[in-house]
Amino acid sequence: MSGTPLEHLTSAFTEPVRDPLWGNILLTPELEALASSPPFAKLARIRQLGPAHLVYPGATHTRRAHSIGVFHMARRLAWALAARGSLSFVSREGLCSYLAAALCHDLGHYPFAHSLKDLPLAEHETLTAKMVLEEPLRTLVGATGADPQAVAAIVDLGIPDRGDREIRFFRGLLSGVLDPDKLDYLNRDAVFCGVPYGIQDTEFVFQRIDVGPGDRLAIEERGLMSVESLLFSKYLMYRSVYWHRAVRSATAMIKKAVLLALGEAVLAPEDLYGLDDDGFYARLRGISFAPFALAEAVFEGRLHPVLLDIPFDETDERHRALLEHGARLRLETELAERAAREGARLRPLDVIIDLPEPVSFETDLQVLDEEPVKASNKARASCSSFSCSPTVFSPEVVAGFARSLRRIRVFAAELSEPARKAAAELLA
Repeated sequence: MSGTPLEHLTSAFTEPVRDPLWGNILLTPELEALASSPPFAKLARIRQLGPAHLVYPGATHTRRAHSIGVFHMARRLAWALAARGSLSFVSREGLCSYLAAALCHDLGHYPFAHSLKDLPLAEHETLTAKMVLEEPLRTLVGATGADPQAVAAIVDLGIPDRGDREIRFFRGLLSGVLDPDKLDYLNRDAVFCGVPYGIQDTEFVFQRIDVGPGDRLAIEERGLMSVESLLFSKYLMYRSVYWHRAVRSATAMIKKAVLLALGEAVLAPEDLYGLDDDGFYARLRGISFAPFALAEAVFEGRLHPVLLDIPFDETDERHRALLEHGARLRLETELAERAAREGARLRPLDVIIDLPEPVSFETDLQVLDEEPVKASNKARASCSSFSCSPTVFSPEVVAGFARSLRRIRVFAAELSEPARKAAAELLA
């Protein structure tokens, strides 16, 4: 295949997709065929933010819209680097593989956003890679000029890169501090939820990025504010949207129902792979299992209120025990039984202890200390890490963000003083 990366990125993209966030997104005919395939149609039936629409009614945008947006951000990111002459080492097949990986990255995603994220299921990236290597996607991906094996390896970090320079480089572009995924979802989620917190100045980001030493993405010192904006926006979006207490209630209710079903072999992990939101509900409704009433309650918008809300303390043995699902279930039973002895009408199924997984604030980005230099002299540009740059976001501040977000919440079907007292005795 001939032509420079810049030539490929500015030609053959003739098929427009109208997007409410980015306007016209241009695909090649082959990429359009990929985005119109049945696996992509499924993504149009999975809400990007799962049950968040119960709090933010506008949050009904889908994984398919997000995936096309990520492709758009990936192409613009690559174009910005190619325009600087920074992609001279990249082959056209490698570039096509990166673009296909950006478009396909969520194909294996579960229903209900991240409600099932920390359950004993395969990673959605692993499922995506498997789908890309099987028909019909293998042929459709290959038709775009991409290598399906490289696409799978870029998406799934569990696949060895075998020392392939391009795979390592494109993995860093697709999953990093200023990656196309974050640049789309923060903006898209903020717009559809009607909140201002996630909006990013993507034009400024693309003006200030470059490839630094070791083929790692770098940003000019004048662009530091774009990283700071992203970090603070991510914090605010988690605080106001992703981990809103009502969203966490819905998430915890669905998670408990599925966890109990997996534990009692009512469901097998494979039963959940490939489902969309409606398929998930249909699967649960087709099985007689009492905990599935929790998922039905979420479907009807009947969410458990908060009984107790306290910060997670990693030095507290009781809190650390909650990291294990079995211990959490046992404590829920104990809490319900204590409250029932004092007159509360609670069963173990009515009590849910929610502890979100750790949230990561990536800051592993190189900062170019000098003005941009010509491509032939880039090796002379000095580089430092983001954590050593003149920013208020020190490692301690970033760690503080993560700590402040992570809270233990106890949700219960009914609020009563005996239940509050039991929760406080066990956790506070």
